Amino acid sequence: MHDDYQVPTALFFVPAGVFFAMFLVSFAFDRRKVRNGLYLFFALVFLVGASLMALASKSLAVAGFVLISLMLLFVLMILVLAIFLVANGVTMIRREGRRLANLLSLAAGLGIFAYIGLRALANTVQWTPLQATMDAIGAVISYVSLLFMCFLLYSFVYGRIWHRRAVDFVVVLGSGLIGSRVPPLLASRLDRGRAVFDAQRAKGRDPVLVTSGGQGPGEDLPEARAMADYLIDKGVPEDRILVEDQSRSTEENLRFSKAIMQQHRPKYRCVVVTNNYHVMRAATIARKEKVNGQVLGSPTARYFWPSATIREFVAVFLSHKIVNFCICAFLIITNVLPAL
Repeated sequence: MHDDYQVPTALFFVPAGVFFAMFLVSFAFDRRKVRNGLYLFFALVFLVGASLMALASKSLAVAGFVLISLMLLFVLMILVLAIFLVANGVTMIRREGRRLANLLSLAAGLGIFAYIGLRALANTVQWTPLQATMDAIGAVISYVSLLFMCFLLYSFVYGRIWHRRAVDFVVVLGSGLIGSRVPPLLASRLDRGRAVFDAQRAKGRDPVLVTSGGQGPGEDLPEARAMADYLIDKGVPEDRILVEDQSRSTEENLRFSKAIMQQHRPKYRCVVVTNNYHVMRAATIARKEKVNGQVLGSPTARYFWPSATIREFVAVFLSHKIVNFCICAFLIITNVLPAL
């Protein structure tokens, strides 16, 4: 039996090694690439496949049991995820209101239940148009879910990498004020930024904090000014803070902050601070804007994280909309055409 499984096992281990090597090379070149998550995900998938084949060479029964257990666990996880998302969505509405961004986890959970119900109906009635439609929707969901898992995996990995290099600037991105008050979400970013600032100074360096954010609707003053006042109240010297108060988006946060940093030190190095759910997208934007620095995350309330993470993924997905929409259209066409 060992000889029978030797070649299939190698066929899994080899691509696992190739994808992991691609991940390491891409990560070393620029760790801010979202595609790093694709390489890492497929490396892990092939590694699991190779492990199952290796186990099958020792005991086919045990390998079969493990495979069936993994499949059942996957189905159970989908049901648990749907329940969790619905419950989280209700919590978001209760605590944060009914804005569209707060409905994402609820919509995702209800969508999973709706698909399961319609899929079961299609299998029961055996009506070809409905089956073809559900096949097309299932293919698109599978593709989007694959991208989401890669995004989630690499967001987890990237967000836990500690950046130890010396930096000249610590950029804190704004996230909105309540009148003139810094809310908890923004305070979390500022506290993390101050911690990085203090850690750099403890090592004998002399960094500058950059607060970034313009004045939005319902705000009594520019975010960056309120953020600077918050840091000064926490003991940061006023002359170690620069204010960027014109930006209205993450792209502008980073673009305008980059201009300020280049003006003060052309060959600067920085670290950007935002909330943990926003780290991966902020990193991709920083790469696009050619900002010389990595991104760190600050803690976010647990109930807020699911909807915020879905929102970030949607934004990344739409940033590559031509490729993603073409793939989705291809999946729909290839599943619907045979039924016509």
